[in-house]
Amino acid sequence: MSFLSDPVASFGLDPSNKATPHHPASVDGMKITIVGSGDAFGSGGRAHTCIRLDARAATVVVDFGSGSMTAWQKLGFDSNDIDAVVISHLHGDHFGGIPSLLLHAQFVAHRRKPLLFVGPPGLKARLQDMLDLFFPGSPKADWSFAWQVREIPGGRKITVAGLSLETFDVIHSPGSMPTGMRLSDGKHVFAYSGDTAWTDVLYAIAADADLFLVECSSGDEPIPNHLHWPQLKSKLKGFSAKRILVTHLGPSAIAKIPEMQAAGLSVANDGLSLDL
Repeated sequence: MSFLSDPVASFGLDPSNKATPHHPASVDGMKITIVGSGDAFGSGGRAHTCIRLDARAATVVVDFGSGSMTAWQKLGFDSNDIDAVVISHLHGDHFGGIPSLLLHAQFVAHRRKPLLFVGPPGLKARLQDMLDLFFPGSPKADWSFAWQVREIPGGRKITVAGLSLETFDVIHSPGSMPTGMRLSDGKHVFAYSGDTAWTDVLYAIAADADLFLVECSSGDEPIPNHLHWPQLKSKLKGFSAKRILVTHLGPSAIAKIPEMQAAGLSVANDGLSLDL
């Protein structure tokens, strides 16, 4: 079955076709694992963006950048754990690893349960282009599992694998269809800026969240379509999130890590795991 198939009913998952996954989170908790915390250039040896959320009986992954399959396996994770993947925007360091995930699921993990991809408008077409280019013929493969893509713009609220997903329009490169997001299990909230220039929408994304993951690509000078440390530092008092975790750091931002920590922030590293 290809992603051109009809979406799974209500965009959830069929529990009757669900293998027994490994979920490190407790029943009442939410566990966040930073699989990849790097920028587009892999600065500091960090893998491209990929965040694992374990909550209730589901595992949802936010972004799956190029090379995320390698970072995923380095942590000992099984691709069969994943119930859904939510993509923030259409840049390769945030969704370019999906073809490898699909092929690993098919040929290595021998997946049987459904897999749902959720992302901004254009995700279907770009994913088909990647599959055609990287693995010709794969879009027409006889998949051993059902997988679908649902496209949603910013400003929407839907349910994904039992979690509430709310998307927000942010500011990034034209054509990337950028969104920030909030994911909640009803008790805990994970918030994520995606890649973005400054916008006051970030205050709404982070509002009272248990964890706000925010990009900070530059340590000193402003760069287009991203946040830089002096700017983020000047805005910190406006955030009401319980904890702020900085990610997507370029070389100059990595040099500012001591300042970020002194300001009360935590810094994402590949493999970092947090219980909310």
